[in-house]
Amino acid sequence: MNQLDSAFSDLETRDTTHVAALDLGSNSFHLVVARINAGSVQILHKVKQKVRLAEGLDDNGILSQEAMDRGIETLQQFADSLYGFNPDSVRIVATHTLRQARNANVFIKAARKVLPYPVEIIAGIEEARLIYQGVAHTSENSRQRLVLDIGGGSTEFVIGKGFNPLLMRSLQMGCVSYTQRFFDNTELRPKAFSKARLAASQELEMIQRRFRKLGWEQCTGTSGTIKTIVSIAEEIDPQARPGIVNLSQIEKMIRFCCDAGHYQQLPFKSLSEERAPVFAAGLAILAACFDSLNITELVFSPSALREGVIYEMEDRLEHDDIRERTADSLATRYDVDIEHARRVLQTTLNIYQQVASDWQIQTTELQQLLGWAALLHEVGLQINSRRVQHHSAYVLQNAELPGFNQQQQDLLASLVRFHRKKIRTDELPEFTEYSTEQVLRLICILQLGVLLNIRRQDDFLPEIQAKAKQNKLFLEFDGDWLQNSPLVLADLELEAEFMRGCGIRLVVR
Repeated sequence: MNQLDSAFSDLETRDTTHVAALDLGSNSFHLVVARINAGSVQILHKVKQKVRLAEGLDDNGILSQEAMDRGIETLQQFADSLYGFNPDSVRIVATHTLRQARNANVFIKAARKVLPYPVEIIAGIEEARLIYQGVAHTSENSRQRLVLDIGGGSTEFVIGKGFNPLLMRSLQMGCVSYTQRFFDNTELRPKAFSKARLAASQELEMIQRRFRKLGWEQCTGTSGTIKTIVSIAEEIDPQARPGIVNLSQIEKMIRFCCDAGHYQQLPFKSLSEERAPVFAAGLAILAACFDSLNITELVFSPSALREGVIYEMEDRLEHDDIRERTADSLATRYDVDIEHARRVLQTTLNIYQQVASDWQIQTTELQQLLGWAALLHEVGLQINSRRVQHHSAYVLQNAELPGFNQQQQDLLASLVRFHRKKIRTDELPEFTEYSTEQVLRLICILQLGVLLNIRRQDDFLPEIQAKAKQNKLFLEFDGDWLQNSPLVLADLELEAEFMRGCGIRLVVR
């Protein structure tokens, strides 16, 4: 018998989980595949494809069909790498260009035909937070630091310490959008650099004072633009330290660019053909960052948004969910009645769990969002008890909610907006990841959870049996409890009217 045949035969295999993160950036699409083993993340596979999605975004916020086609073609190339992945193990996040595109839904619907996973359009602040997590999880630094990431359409800035981001901002300036604005004729002139640098400095005025006041001990940069700039610094300066760039080196690069006059004539060995067309714009933005924030030197980190997504998925699988901390913070800030919120949560989830399968709403994400809606449905009470559902929805729609993407935030706000009174289907936003039928069913379940706890008392409700069949919802209460609770019965009859308006029939026994 060959000794290799019995190799490892006595070793036990550990449970591992494979996860993947796909970053749909304005300049490039990045895929990272990793394995979570015993609480640690092991990166297995990385793929990057230049797409320049931002080039297809016009002044009216319409993304061109040509740009969308480039994006979909790239997703088709990634499809094999994601084949067979559990839906809960894949996150696809889209950033600046799809945030700005008024027709982003067209792209997302086309993407779902290629990849059977949701595409999350994340807010700029959420992008900044995830970038910081990517850096924090992959580079040891106990000091307070500034992290910046120059993307194709936006640049993110975060000051944080350890794993905790303290101040986050996203500015609308990126290497693709600034190339279109200032270097569109492909010529590299001092005047173009001055204009681009000035425009970036004007954007930075919005964050300059607060960031300088909070301060940092080290500046870290991520993304392809900064990686290229750091590599070129080592190429042109014999005194350069590996992985670090300073302002004098950046100024020297700008002079090289102006002397070359055209991006195709640039002499840098570290500059790829793909990066060359947008290099000057990224260089001008970084120069403005050094100017406005008094940065002396920047250290490059190879980890960014997609690694942040991967590590957060590991946190969700192994540890506390960041969204739980967000909900806790909101409940504290708006002085939510915690005991009542828990009663509503218990009743809501009790009904949900009994009908979720028949109503085709049985996913971890929908259950969690419904649960958070139950816990947070009264955040607007601190504003005014009148029209509380409107105030609560406004808070959840407009607050910064770390851990929630835009669709999740919209759904959370919508559930809370209609937790009582008539359900106005024409006021619901258009969702790409949830059907209208699913949203209405979740609203009806939440309404029942709130209504049945209207007396705000423990041990008030009996056992409730719930059953769903197509667009019918059956509720059955133990014994003669309902007959002895005429006010609840009257409320349920009114609730049946509300549900009938959105096509659901409530039957109470």
